[in-house]
Amino acid sequence: MKHINKHSRIPLYIQLMDILIEEMENELGEHEQLSPEREICSKYDVSRTTVRQAINELERDGYIYKVQGKGTFVSPKRVKQDLIKFYSFTEEMKKQGKIPFSKVLTFEVVEADRKLSGKLSIAEGSKVYVFSRLRLADNVPMMLGTSYVPYDLFPGISKRDLETTALYDLFTKRFHTSITKAEELFTPVMTRAHESRLLNMPDSIPSLRIERFTYMGNQIIEYTNTIARGDKFKYRVSLEN
Repeated sequence: MKHINKHSRIPLYIQLMDILIEEMENELGEHEQLSPEREICSKYDVSRTTVRQAINELERDGYIYKVQGKGTFVSPKRVKQDLIKFYSFTEEMKKQGKIPFSKVLTFEVVEADRKLSGKLSIAEGSKVYVFSRLRLADNVPMMLGTSYVPYDLFPGISKRDLETTALYDLFTKRFHTSITKAEELFTPVMTRAHESRLLNMPDSIPSLRIERFTYMGNQIIEYTNTIARGDKFKYRVSLEN
């Protein structure tokens, strides 16, 4: 069992957080209950104030959640996403044993203005699909995004198609398009009120805004602006010298 080092410069509550995180990752399952505060105080010889500060920080960071009158429980584990290879939400959720679902909130065809034509590298006035989707895994909201797709490359896509078929499956199977790469830009953000409502999350939880450009060769075939819940994802990048 790890111990608190009271002579360390690292604050006691941070040491306790690290211990509890390791315990949750290695010993406790999702939705299992943490020990009561008084037991944690006794086990690690720290004050109730230290325990409460650690618990509050863990809750803020999304590791745990509280149920009034019942206790503190381990949150569902974050989805791990490796950023060194191309990925799709649908396929990644399936790999992790979750059932993915996309709820199409809006769907329309518009004429590209100057900004949108620049994003997609198409002529101003070209027709573009614009659709917003709430992405869920096991009925839990995970991501909220708006996608922009050139109409002329993929004519005839309907809202029903997007509700029943993954977008990249439409690209590859119906239109025989080969996706060659994607570029993403990540920005930490605080969600707006309507985004928090749709994602069923508190306003206080930080999230990531992900801009993705998907390519077929040198041609952009999709631009997407997505909010990913900060308490549901963690991303990994491998760096080599």
